[in-house]
Amino acid sequence: MTAFRIAALVAATLTTGLIAGLFYAYANSVMPALNRTDDRAMIDVMQKINVVIINPVFMIGFMGTVAFSVLAAALHLGKEHRTTLIWVAVALVLNIIAFAVTSGMNVPLNDQLAAAGDPASIVDLAQVRADFESAWVRWNIVRAVFHTLAFLALIGALFVAGMQHARSTAAVAGASVGSAPGRFVAQQAPQQGTQSQVPGQFSAPHAHNQYSAQFGAPAYRQA
Repeated sequence: MTAFRIAALVAATLTTGLIAGLFYAYANSVMPALNRTDDRAMIDVMQKINVVIINPVFMIGFMGTVAFSVLAAALHLGKEHRTTLIWVAVALVLNIIAFAVTSGMNVPLNDQLAAAGDPASIVDLAQVRADFESAWVRWNIVRAVFHTLAFLALIGALFVAGMQHARSTAAVAGASVGSAPGRFVAQQAPQQGTQSQVPGQFSAPHAHNQYSAQFGAPAYRQA
């Protein structure tokens, strides 16, 4: 169960990081580059990007930001995982907000751009671009920020989960070592000479008795 719990947390962190990086790349390189092109080139390229990006790899990552966060939160329910759950819950809320921005703002703008038709036949290219570009860039930055914050929260959750697991392992190991100290002492205790039950007699240690018997040494008794 522990391995499955950590795997879900890693999956949520990975997908969130990938999508945050994708939107960061849009904000940092793709859109500034397109901003330097003419109206027809900008519209044409964005229409093509919006088509090719709908693929299984992107969809698993995009949907996984919320789905894996929900799974990780569900697997960390319980008093012993409360601290980790708080971090995961924060990340989940941030991912949901970013997901809502994409679905409610960027996707409708993409659909609006696609509905404008072939750039070669658009009459007012400048107006179509103006209606799309500035708003899309603005909302892309917003969702990138929220996904990045969610990614940081999930890193915090992984750190806390690792610390909790290490403490639990150390506690179990300590309990195992201290479970039978008497047995260890008994095995290590040296054999000592014992006082004879007969008054005035002393029984030597075992090693001394063997030495005396081997060389025929006389046994002495105290009167």
